[in-house]
Amino acid sequence: MDKALLLNQVGNIFVEKMPFNRFLGISIQTLSADKAQIQLPWKDEFIGNPTQKILHGGVISAVLDNVGGLLAAASIIDKLSAEELHSVPNKLATLGTIDIRTDFLRPGRGEHFIASATLIRSGNKVCVCRMELHNELGIQLAFGTGTYLVG
Repeated sequence: MDKALLLNQVGNIFVEKMPFNRFLGISIQTLSADKAQIQLPWKDEFIGNPTQKILHGGVISAVLDNVGGLLAAASIIDKLSAEELHSVPNKLATLGTIDIRTDFLRPGRGEHFIASATLIRSGNKVCVCRMELHNELGIQLAFGTGTYLVG
């Protein structure tokens, strides 16, 4: 098994196997060892302020956490040698969010949203990511920092 195939499988797990993510309707746009990008469609169920019709802050935080966790998973795979790739399921089983901070910059307006994550640090135990959320016009709505247990 190679790393590209494993990244594909991890992406499928995040999109298809997690019920909450299926509800969100996210799709993966980019996934590599140093960058992840997902797309979120607008749904009326995501409204946090009915007067303004803007995204709920919890949805924003959840999407940022998802893209950060996806990148943390990719960073685990990237660090493994070919002989260690069989251990990916066990390593991913313990992947979890230690801490996440979300800063809301603007109201969450848009038709769809793009969340991206870049790697700040990937260690043997902890991975730290920077995440951003933009709407389809490229307007930045939020950013965050996530710390993930990876080992």
